[in-house]
Order: sequence, then C-alpha cells, then structure tokens
Amino acid sequence: MIVRIMGEGQVEIAEADIDVLNELDGELEAAIETDDEDVFRVKLHALLDKVRQVGKALPADSLEPSELILPPADASIEEVREMLGDTGLIPG
Repeated sequence: MIVRIMGEGQVEIAEADIDVLNELDGELEAAIETDDEDVFRVKLHALLDKVRQVGKALPADSLEPSELILPPADASIEEVREMLGDTGLIPG
C-alpha cells in the first residue's frame, strides 16, 4: 500500500503492518472525539512515526498513486477531523 504523508512524500507499507497502524489510528480517533488537543498531538505523531518506521520511502521523483493520504505532523485537530472517513485515516 502506498501512503503519502502530506508535505513529506510517499512510503510503501506492507499489509502485515496495517493492523498496528489501525490500532494507532483508533487511538487518534478517540483523542479527536474527546477534543483532547494534547493527546491528539501525541497520537498523531505516534501514527506518523510508525508509518515512517515500517514504511519503505519511495524516491522523491516517484509519482505512484497514493492509496492513503495522511495529514502532516503539524495538522490541527480540525484538519484531521475533516480527513477522517468512516474507517478513520487507515481503513481496515
């Protein structure tokens, strides 16, 4: 799965890593639901850090279609709330 982190580039994520990302996504959603800015910030950074850790960075000149687009690390709680779908940021 190709994932774009806005403002950073694309990474390829193995299907085996989706479950752990979904868990972090759920924690992020919970922070958004409670409107807890501090927890939101921690959970957003945890999700993005995990994507960077498990993902294989694609070359900067690669233009693969992204299956997921994640917000940048400095996104506001409102910006991320608008990006959430029925299954959060990460489907599955």
